[in-house]
Amino acid sequence: MTTATPPQAVHSDSVAPDALLHEHAHRIRRHVARMCANPEGGHLGGSVSMAEILATLYHAVLRIDPGAPDAPDRDVLILSKGHGALGLYAALADRGFFPEELLAGYGSPDSPLTAHPNPAVPGVEMPTGSLGHGLALGVGTALDFRLSGTDRRCFVVLGDGELQEGSVWEAAMMASALRLGRLVAVVDANGLQITGPVTAAMGEPCLADRWRGFGWDVREVDGHDPAGLRAAFRTAPRDDGPPTVVIARTVKGRGFPQVEGQARSHYARLTDRQVTRALRVLDSEQQRRSAL
Repeated sequence: MTTATPPQAVHSDSVAPDALLHEHAHRIRRHVARMCANPEGGHLGGSVSMAEILATLYHAVLRIDPGAPDAPDRDVLILSKGHGALGLYAALADRGFFPEELLAGYGSPDSPLTAHPNPAVPGVEMPTGSLGHGLALGVGTALDFRLSGTDRRCFVVLGDGELQEGSVWEAAMMASALRLGRLVAVVDANGLQITGPVTAAMGEPCLADRWRGFGWDVREVDGHDPAGLRAAFRTAPRDDGPPTVVIARTVKGRGFPQVEGQARSHYARLTDRQVTRALRVLDSEQQRRSAL
């Protein structure tokens, strides 16, 4: 009698050059635009602000295998800002976890693609959306990796508005005290939340100093620059070093000029005409970038 060998995850590191990562981010935005044309609309702004973050993680950093989403040695990504589920679904489809055609059913009663991450979708690790819980889940996941003696890593993507939740900082303290070096938090710092500027709610925070004060290793990057993101993720401490936070400065609604950098991009229901215009703009920008 033979024992089947568990499927092994595949390292994404060094697979995709930066130009290709921009192309994947472009595809993510196109998918999100189309999903926002369903009768209920969707969270547009925060889904597209993290397009390069997700493209870089899924195509150049994470150890994953789309053909074996539950591979026992895979890295884990938790989308704490669960309202960005459209971006996550788009990234997973683009990476090959499920057929891109399934994205067209987003929001329909018989589709697993719900407004917040649904673990019934291949590649989705945990249901999230009640803000402030994802980092604590990441702490538990990273601690499990340590106790299991594996070299797996856990990445948690948060929004900057979400950092107003006290549970984020409770988890940050615990991660630092335990020296969970295989835990990486990624802050999609687009400066806006549903009510307006993040600074209007909490004043002018210095995110880097705040995270350093909690004992984290800090990287600050342009969140739309795959090269900078890749470098930040590669140099993150591992094993029993401090946990790392990558503060990625982004623009909410990036790629959609009518709402780019505006709080009203938070949720949108696009008409067919608006989708056509959005895709035209996105394609034009990608062609310009490819010609450089």
